[in-house]
Amino acid sequence: MYRTALRNVLAHKGRLLMTALAVMLGTAFVAGTMVYSDTFGKALRDSNSKSYSDIAVQVVDRAAGSGASARQKSEAGSATLTDATVQQLAALPGAAGARGVVSGFTGVADRKGDLIGQFWAAKGANFAPGQDGKDPRYPMVEGQGPKNAKEIALDRRTADKAGYKVGDTVRVAANGPVVEAKLTGVFTTDDPVVNTGGTLTLFDKATAQQTLLEPGRYSSVVLTAKPGTSEDALLAQAQPKVPSGNQFDVETGAKLQADEQADISQSTGSMRTMLLVFAFIALFVGVFIIANTFTMLVAQRTKELALMRAIGASRKQVTRSVLVEALLIGAVSAVAGLLAGVGIGAGMQSLVGALNENMPSSALVVKPLTVLVTVAVGVLVTVLSALLPALRAARIAPVAAMSSGDQPASQKSLVVRNTIGSVFTAGGLALIGYGASTGNDSGRLPVGAGAFLALIGVFVLLPLLSRPVVALIGPLLRGLGGTPGKLAQQNAVRNPRRTAATAAALTIGLTLVSGLTVIGASVNDTIDRAVTSSMKADYIVSAANHMSLSEQVPAQIAKAPGVAASSPLIAAYWDLNGTTKSITGLNPDTFDQLAEVKLTSGSGAALGKGQLLVDQDVAKKFGVTTGSTMTVKYPDESTGQLTVGGVYETGGMLGPVLVAGGEVAKHEPKPYIADVLVKGKDGATAALKQSLKDATGANPVIEVKSKQEVRDGFSQVITFALNVMYGLLGMAVLIAILGVVNTLAMSVFERKREIGMLRAIGLDRRGIKRMVRLESVVISLFGAGIGLLLGCFIAWAVNGTLKSSLAGLTTVLPYGQLAVFLALAGVVGLVAAIWPARRAARLDILSSIKTD
Repeated sequence: MYRTALRNVLAHKGRLLMTALAVMLGTAFVAGTMVYSDTFGKALRDSNSKSYSDIAVQVVDRAAGSGASARQKSEAGSATLTDATVQQLAALPGAAGARGVVSGFTGVADRKGDLIGQFWAAKGANFAPGQDGKDPRYPMVEGQGPKNAKEIALDRRTADKAGYKVGDTVRVAANGPVVEAKLTGVFTTDDPVVNTGGTLTLFDKATAQQTLLEPGRYSSVVLTAKPGTSEDALLAQAQPKVPSGNQFDVETGAKLQADEQADISQSTGSMRTMLLVFAFIALFVGVFIIANTFTMLVAQRTKELALMRAIGASRKQVTRSVLVEALLIGAVSAVAGLLAGVGIGAGMQSLVGALNENMPSSALVVKPLTVLVTVAVGVLVTVLSALLPALRAARIAPVAAMSSGDQPASQKSLVVRNTIGSVFTAGGLALIGYGASTGNDSGRLPVGAGAFLALIGVFVLLPLLSRPVVALIGPLLRGLGGTPGKLAQQNAVRNPRRTAATAAALTIGLTLVSGLTVIGASVNDTIDRAVTSSMKADYIVSAANHMSLSEQVPAQIAKAPGVAASSPLIAAYWDLNGTTKSITGLNPDTFDQLAEVKLTSGSGAALGKGQLLVDQDVAKKFGVTTGSTMTVKYPDESTGQLTVGGVYETGGMLGPVLVAGGEVAKHEPKPYIADVLVKGKDGATAALKQSLKDATGANPVIEVKSKQEVRDGFSQVITFALNVMYGLLGMAVLIAILGVVNTLAMSVFERKREIGMLRAIGLDRRGIKRMVRLESVVISLFGAGIGLLLGCFIAWAVNGTLKSSLAGLTTVLPYGQLAVFLALAGVVGLVAAIWPARRAARLDILSSIKTD
């Protein structure tokens, strides 16, 4: 029996090639994911290995600098890290030294005035020289460190990228005005920000504090230990000397490095999990191809298996022979997939490196676990997929098998199958509906479980659904293809199990693609409506780094030529009736010209009277209406009573609570200015945009965006995410195409006599090709259509769970894109049929009729 299994594998190489390809592609995706994530993780760990080599203990003030959020600043106490703190820590018995560190965002402009690199990787720090005038953290390769406010130093990569030389004038900006300074030095560093493509600008201590924090303040203090003093011992000595306040973190260098390694492992683990999800989707699609292939092979070999049963082979031996065949295919395909996966991992590393030349790289890491998982998955998936066909082969009685080449499914088995499918589908749809009705995060688990059950149920019901669905398009097929079209329709429903198994692969792909597309379109529409409905301003001025704008920026903008009205948007956090809420402060005098909220009660003029405007969610939660009073606890610990002057519809860009900017400024010494809204005298013009840029000193960190550009910014993020998802689903769709090719090719072999008879009675080669192509298109459109309907329904349910976090979200069906997906499925059917159709048309009439 084992020799027979081996002979069958070698004898049917062509038939099994597509199956082997499906297994190989799926396992290659798994192996490539594991190889790339292991390699990328090692590269990151190597890049960050020296980050804490000179740190024994570090004290960090999380509320310091422009990187702190408005909430962190509002919750921080008055304590800060100062020179006195540094001196106290330096005097500890176990401390060899203490260094005050100033750190914060600093953008560097190139010669065109544009920001170098990405805003999230633009950093500024203080140059802290020792008695020899050198800072060991930043060894100078050219020139010397900065000594006053008119001097800076840049890392070598940034200087080379912009073409700056020592002595050049460089424009830099934090969250304040642009500073023009002389480049006095170029240095090297092991800072991971620089090693991953970021920029690092050094100032002298006083300038760094003035620019990035405030005079006399540090963002962190680094301690080194004396010989014989452990990091834990120094930590115990340092903790009592740290100022009181919940914004301070005190950790040893070893703990910081361990935490960073853990963060790297977690981030690469999350990336691996996401990629593996798509890899297993591809494998899941492959299951249908493998099962379908073995089902057809068993059907085509029923007489052979019957003869083996007749000469003494047991049911177990027949089952075993089919499973051994699957084992051989799975093992060979998995090994090929492993080799291809190593290539995919190398390709992914090269692709990421090409997109960002500064990303860390490392030699490929192929762990034993990767080899084991890849081979095990490939073999298990193949063997388990072949299990049901193997059991079905063993149940065929020898006499019945010898009398017929294809045993139809019994009526009882179809009834059982349809019953099971109906139960799964109904249960899944009920769970999806319940999850969607919750309107919040708690519904995501029911929706996920329901989607899985519904998908399985629909797969089980696909044979039942195929007959009526294909019958509906019968007239169209006959109209387009005549007799070949009629034959294609009959062929598509002749074996509904086979049609369903072939279509199921496309159903999975289109369910996911259409679901993601509908969710993306819905979120895009919601954001678009929020921007359109709440923003009357022509431009929004904001910091590219999403940090607070300098206090001078609103005044500069207000004086710019062409500006009719402007208002800063000030972000703050206040306790309202004992609950912390986000507050947006703006200018009540220009509010009506720049923004719009749909009031359900009250008036926008209430802002000018020092009253609050709240959205419907806040009003409902606190049980307040227009005229109600709310107890407020401000960030400066003072309290007061404010009247609700109006209630507006939830949604939009302005947040849940609005108040006059002057009210925020009374309790915020340094308010967090998120944006500035601007209305032009002549609307949104290029001249006004340039005027705003000039007014802010052509600052590379400050962005001036129109309403359309704000919408496009959100849309680009969503579009990029969708494109990544489409790319990852591409492997599953490719495997689905292989499934259609495989089914048609084996179906042509199975119907050789039928095709020969059709040729004999007058159907020409073009008619045979048209018949096979139309059959392929029907199967593809059937699977895609079911996938589109299921994907849209699941997307509607997912949107229902997002309503609590994205106000105003409604489901939008992008009919144009969905129609394109359906059309592409038809094209897939045509492409998949090219080889089987040519093969069918070239069959010799006489030899086909003689086929036994």
